[in-house]
Amino acid sequence: MIVSGFFDITKTAAPMPGGGAEMPFEEKSAWIMGFTAVGGYAAYLIAVLSIAGTTPGQALAKVPYIAPMLWSIGGAILASIVLHAVVGIASPKEAGKKDQRDREIYRFGEYIGQSFVVIGGVAALLMAMAEWDYFWISNAIYLAFVLSAILSSVAKIVAYRRGFQPW
Repeated sequence: MIVSGFFDITKTAAPMPGGGAEMPFEEKSAWIMGFTAVGGYAAYLIAVLSIAGTTPGQALAKVPYIAPMLWSIGGAILASIVLHAVVGIASPKEAGKKDQRDREIYRFGEYIGQSFVVIGGVAALLMAMAEWDYFWISNAIYLAFVLSAILSSVAKIVAYRRGFQPW
């Protein structure tokens, strides 16, 4: 049962050019990117926190985080590629097809998402100047990239669902 039409990923709520109601490939891509960003980061947090939980008395900053971070990033990228391929195979007519509206929504979402990259870069710069541990600096950067991907995806999905009017 769908609680809200907003979360019904089979159809799009905003009117499509040409009157179609099917979800465009680019909106499906935004859903994929949002879910893989959340899933990859969740896997990373679970891995790091479980390692921290097995080493009593060890500070979180001393946990070996590099391998879990690289695996979660690589896994998210691989999952995104596989899911995009599956969606492309399932709807070959739509794959790679972009109209002006898709390009504007994509640009809009990317501009909004980039704010977290800037915030993360500034935070990492300040942490480096304060000589914080590498753990915190790299985690701030990773979190900024994840939040950027999530915000970008949400902005695109909202634009597709609620309509998009460029300024």
